Amino acid sequence: MGAGCPRRGTGPPDGGWGWAVLGACFVVTGFAYGFPKAVSVFFRELMSDFGAGYSDTAWVSSIMLAMLYGTGPVSSILVTRFGCRPVMLVGGLLASAGMVLASFATRLLELYLTAGVLTGLGLALNFQPSLIMLGLYFERRRPLANGLAAAGSPVFLSALSPLGQRLLEHFGWRGGFLLLGGLLLHCCACGAVMRPPTRPRGDRAAVTEEEAEAGGTRLRLREAPPGGRARRRLLDVAVCTERAFAVYVVTKFLMALGLFVPAILLVNYAKDAGVPDADAAFLLSIVGFVDIVARPACGALAGLARLRPHVAYLFSLALLANGLTDLGSARARSYGALVAFCIAFGLSYGMVGALQFEVLMSVVGAPRFPSALGLVLLVEAVAVLIGPPSAGRLVDVLKSYEIIFYLAGSEVALAGLFLAVATHCGLHCSRDIPPVPGSESGASGTEDAEAEGDSEAEGDSETLPAGVADPGSLEALQVLSSQSRPTEPEAEVGPRLDPELDARPDPEPDLEPDPKAVQHAAQ
Repeated sequence: MGAGCPRRGTGPPDGGWGWAVLGACFVVTGFAYGFPKAVSVFFRELMSDFGAGYSDTAWVSSIMLAMLYGTGPVSSILVTRFGCRPVMLVGGLLASAGMVLASFATRLLELYLTAGVLTGLGLALNFQPSLIMLGLYFERRRPLANGLAAAGSPVFLSALSPLGQRLLEHFGWRGGFLLLGGLLLHCCACGAVMRPPTRPRGDRAAVTEEEAEAGGTRLRLREAPPGGRARRRLLDVAVCTERAFAVYVVTKFLMALGLFVPAILLVNYAKDAGVPDADAAFLLSIVGFVDIVARPACGALAGLARLRPHVAYLFSLALLANGLTDLGSARARSYGALVAFCIAFGLSYGMVGALQFEVLMSVVGAPRFPSALGLVLLVEAVAVLIGPPSAGRLVDVLKSYEIIFYLAGSEVALAGLFLAVATHCGLHCSRDIPPVPGSESGASGTEDAEAEGDSEAEGDSETLPAGVADPGSLEALQVLSSQSRPTEPEAEVGPRLDPELDARPDPEPDLEPDPKAVQHAAQ
């Protein structure tokens, strides 16, 4: 069976209620990525009311983004402990409460703590669980689902910025913050949609809604391992020891250093080149429109049977194209050249956004995805706090944008080349366990991840029994790094015998007659 095609009846549903989950993930992704940027329309009023500079006011968005990325491990722990739905409901309340409290702020410090920390934490507690739940509902169509969900970012950015401007004109920044806080309550509705997938009734491994409520993390094991209870890791840091994950983390760090810099500096770069203000602002709209189309299109492309096994190469190609676009536009001065840059940048940027989490899912599999995503976001937060601020300081010192575009393009292109070379060298195959002789040749990445997490002594040619947690299901999240073999429904209580000893024939009885018995018979 081809890669990404689970066995019928054992994998994620790839549809059904999953489309509602996809819609909720679309909304959450739009809020998570679009809201911190849309808040910038209130900065002038905030500067006027608080008598602060632009850099001090811009820390509101910076803190919000830092919380979105930096609290990834915290979100992973909470999802593992309580599940996706409760965490998202609490996150929606926190995000809304942060903006409502910010409308009563009298100092910038209060804005940092409310709109920055509280709202940023709420968005983080919505963003990561939504991606985890999306991976549980889609496997064969997962690239398309990730692309459609990622399209929420440009859509909401294009909608929230004009909405914020209208709210500012009619109600002021305090009324605008209050109404935006009410708008963020939609995250609670999205969290309520995150119902864990259930198995068919005929499946002996089926679980109840209450057992699966935690996104698979509070599931009770049917058979405890010999000698005690199964241990559950709230954050599986053992994933860091895998070479494939390490390669992905390095790639994301290099990418985050330069990926966002051109979009941040584009408007000012165009103004310095003599482009009118209105036309310069429209350049970002061009990037957004192209991005909206590129993300779902790239997701559908990555879902093709011939390209699905090579999604890492497609991701590296997108990074390389984005880096080369930055390098080629470093000396662009005319408005036509800038428009061409925006089209190419929006296309490659959309491809990167659609593929980044699909590649991570294929690398670590569904069971380890929550922990892996949290750790990746933490590393990316460090890069985001280094890249754009450093670029701004270089612009102030050098008074030129050319070197900034060269540096940003080089970093993103280097990330793409590094991932391509590492993938070609086989670093994505970090499994020490040999392939199962009787397994299907086209096993999906999720099934491989379960085989990786199981500490098998020898390869077994039989297929997994019905009682074993399916790697793409909720039960796989119960023990992220269990050191024991998955328990079968009719597991033996005693220790497992060596198959070679079992295969040996029983020792033959002694056929030599007893001399006393022979003498007695003769008499």
